[in-house]
Amino acid sequence: MITDPVGDFINRIQNAGAVKQATVSVPFSAFKLAIAEKLKDAGWVKQVEKKGKKVKKTIEVHLKYTEGGAPHIKGVKRISKPGRRIYASVTEITPVRYGHGAVILSTPKGVKTGLEARKEKVGGEALFQIW
Repeated sequence: MITDPVGDFINRIQNAGAVKQATVSVPFSAFKLAIAEKLKDAGWVKQVEKKGKKVKKTIEVHLKYTEGGAPHIKGVKRISKPGRRIYASVTEITPVRYGHGAVILSTPKGVKTGLEARKEKVGGEALFQIW
């Protein structure tokens, strides 16, 4: 049983990149699909597909690599955990790795990156940082 589905999701993506897999498959949930779509929109992954029907649904994430074959995602850090939720107001959202990374937030307006949340002037739960 997985107690932290978001943590499991981002660890699977990071580990698949470390061993140079083209795709990674994770169990489906609407929240994880929204996070994966946001990562695609922000340019961290190449493509996101929903596969299967009913109970056997999965999310297939196609990873992005540089010209030299290095994974585009170098690191991920979970911020808000099931035992300790971390919330950030608009003024507390800061750039990650001097602007070379992103923070993913769960806001009342949906899953947003740090830049989008600041533009829309909305805060929320800081899920994780990616660089």
